Order: sequence, then structure tokens, then C-alpha cells
Amino acid sequence: MTERKIIRIDEEACTGCGLCVAACHEGAIQMVGGKARLVRDDYCDGLGDCLPSCPVGAISFEVREAAAYDEAAVIRAQMERAKAESHASMPAGGCPGSMAKAIERPRETVAPSASQASSANEGSTGTAPAPAANPAHAGERAAAPSWLSQWPCQIKLAPVNAPYFQGCDLLVAADCCAFAYGDFHDRFIKGRVCLVGCPKLDGVNYAEKLAEVAAANQVRSVTVTRMEVPCCGGIEHAARTAADAAGATFQCVTISTDGRIIG
Repeated sequence: MTERKIIRIDEEACTGCGLCVAACHEGAIQMVGGKARLVRDDYCDGLGDCLPSCPVGAISFEVREAAAYDEAAVIRAQMERAKAESHASMPAGGCPGSMAKAIERPRETVAPSASQASSANEGSTGTAPAPAANPAHAGERAAAPSWLSQWPCQIKLAPVNAPYFQGCDLLVAADCCAFAYGDFHDRFIKGRVCLVGCPKLDGVNYAEKLAEVAAANQVRSVTVTRMEVPCCGGIEHAARTAADAAGATFQCVTISTDGRIIG
């Protein structure tokens, strides 16, 4: 036990809305008897992501004797929750949409080698021809080609030992990035295996799984695209952990909410 900053919940003021439970990525807060309660001191990092979620100001900081924050235990618990949620959402026999497969592209739209794509990342946006327009939609602009090379692309669903991970250049993308940045496929997905997720909405720290993917498959490089918002720090941390686990090169690209590359 050490004296440190930790959250305090005023149960008398708490209305039982549960918003702080959802905001606590570490799982330190649970609903007990209709009130929010800090149930694990060692799961509370003392950063206070839960504070702004409380509509009545029932959460504050205090300094007291508490168990030290145990990040490893938090990650294990998060992965267990994610695993349980994934199994609970699957129909009997498993989810067909989670079966791993590589996606073949026509030769004229096959991406360059991963090393070429990595070195050209900041340069040309590519010159692959777009598919021919459907005659039924004459006058419409032809769709840009997809560069997604594998399925599934959600971090939660991707199997660790899928063959397409072997020796790849990995892109870990916050899932808002593709909507914010218009040329996302051509600029970032091309030449890489792409995994997407959002630690804030998924309620999971993906550091352990991504590190396992990278190390088990000798991933060559890890690129992370994140939004400028603070909650994207979780996916950057997870991707950096993966790169460290594999001894891979690492780069982080930050996209603004209005669709510009700002870092």
C-alpha cells in the first residue's frame, strides 16, 4: 500500500446513471446496489477519465493509502471481458464473419510490397486504376479501389496466428480515421495489413493482443493512425507496445477531426 491520488465516489450524490462505469476503461468502477463504487483500487490509474462523465459531480480525487495501480492485471481483465463479450455476441457455431481470409485483388490493383509502401507513405497517393463504372450508374464517378487485404479487420476479431500477419507491415487504425481522412485506403491501407479498433468504445486495452500478433508473426513495421482527440492515446500506446514486442519500426500519424494530417 502506498499513498497516492485516487478517485473518490460520493455514493449519496450518485444517481446510479452508470456513465462512470462506461468511462472507466480499467474496470475499477462497478454498480453495486444501484450506486457506482470503486471496487478495485489497483485498477484505478488515478487519471480521472471518469470525472467528466458524472453529470452530478459525485466523483473527485483524494490522496490516501491505496494499492498500487496494476496495469498488467488491468490488461488481463480487459482481455477476459472482451473475450466474454465476443463469445456472447456470436451465434451458435461461431460467427462466420470472424473467419480469417486473405483478399485477392486483380493484378493491376495489387498493392506494392510492404517495404515499398512504407517508404512511399509520405509521397505519392498511388496510381492504381479505379474499377470501371457500372453502366447502370452512367455519369457517376467510378469508385476508388479498396486496398483491404484481409478479413476480419477488427482487432477484437482478428486471430493472432492468421497467415497474412507473417512478416507484414501492420497498420493499427483508430476506427474514426477512415471516415475523417478521405484518401485513407490509398495513403495508409495499401501495402499493409490493417486492424481497426477504439479502446474507448470497445472498453479494451489492445496492447497485449497487438503485442502477441506482432511478436508471433515477426511483423516488420507498425504504423498507427489516430485522431487528435485524447482518447486515441490508448490505441497509440497499444500499437507502440506491439512494435516494441516485435522489434519493429514504429510511426504514428495523427489526423485532425476536420480530416488533415497534423502529426
